[in-house]
Amino acid sequence: MPSDPLSEEQREIRDLVRTLARERVAPRAAEIDKTAEFPWDMVELLREHELFGLPYEERHGGSGTGALLVLVAIEELSKVCATTALLLAVQELGSLGLKLAGTEEQQRRYLPLLASGEWLAAYALTESGSGSDSAAMRTEARREGDEYVLNGSKRFITNAGVASLYTVFAKTDPADKHGGISAFVVESTAPGFAVGRIEPKLGIKGSTTGEIFFDDCRVPAANLLGEEGEGFRIAMRILDRSRPGIAAQGLGLAQGATDYALEYAKSRETMGKPIAQHQLIAGMLADMETKCEAARGLLYKVGQMIDDDVPDEELTKLSAMAKLLCTDVAMEVTTDAVQILGGYGYIQEYPLERMMRDAKITQIYEGTNQIQRLVIAREMLRENRAFLLAGTG
Repeated sequence: MPSDPLSEEQREIRDLVRTLARERVAPRAAEIDKTAEFPWDMVELLREHELFGLPYEERHGGSGTGALLVLVAIEELSKVCATTALLLAVQELGSLGLKLAGTEEQQRRYLPLLASGEWLAAYALTESGSGSDSAAMRTEARREGDEYVLNGSKRFITNAGVASLYTVFAKTDPADKHGGISAFVVESTAPGFAVGRIEPKLGIKGSTTGEIFFDDCRVPAANLLGEEGEGFRIAMRILDRSRPGIAAQGLGLAQGATDYALEYAKSRETMGKPIAQHQLIAGMLADMETKCEAARGLLYKVGQMIDDDVPDEELTKLSAMAKLLCTDVAMEVTTDAVQILGGYGYIQEYPLERMMRDAKITQIYEGTNQIQRLVIAREMLRENRAFLLAGTG
């Protein structure tokens, strides 16, 4: 892979996002974190510059520039504000069900609204008793004529209360485990749909995370994604393609923290010279930069694989690896960056304590990193590497 795999057009868009991040997003980041209010002005900024269109094809009102560029944009925004970057990441997550399994009619109806940013999207899989264990979900959907009636609840839903469209998973056959799960698109105006508690959080405070409820919620049968019983497979295909977005968020946090710590270390002097010239600090900076570059190589490879439409069985492992590495690097590097600033790193006047708090969630949501390790090991066990041992005694 070349050192910069982006085309000239992609680099131009990256530079636009980088400029917007520096000039428009960075000045708002601390206030978004302090007030913990959803940043509608950042939504409007992404709308104004058509950044919500990055995940979508031109025929649906998007830019048609591919998955890799979406990851690059999330990375650039995350360097200064992980909450703003999450707006783009979740717009992709919430619409992937439609892109992967939606009918032409479903796509024509909803994707242009999401590509413009007029509607925000959300993904509703997790419940209070079923996070990593999707088969344990209790939300049910029963068919009544031309409608499905949903009952149950979801928890830890990003964009709860601000999204207009939710990709929702429910049991159409409660007796079956994974095979009984089906997927639906549910509009926020659907009868019986309600938003509950919005959670106060450690980080990404401007992003809403909350409960949603279905009380005899009526959804047109035409809003079923795929066929009944295909929900689990759809959910896993979505996550294979959305986890890299969280990896990009983690990488952006890590690189942003590295850049900030470097500039500080070049100007802060002790014992007659900048602390960047002290071997222990120099070694930390070198490790931070190396980890970021290694993570970026894996992330961009996955983005290119998605654009090349590789088979699911090839994507699953690499997607999990990217999510695992980039988000572990995010936690390690932001922690080291705080350490380099010493006492200043611990106070809110500087952005690094916020970046460290924001980094933590990237190791947890869209599949904990413990689950990513299980996925990677499972895929390894399926591979045939016996040829590597040929000729050995």
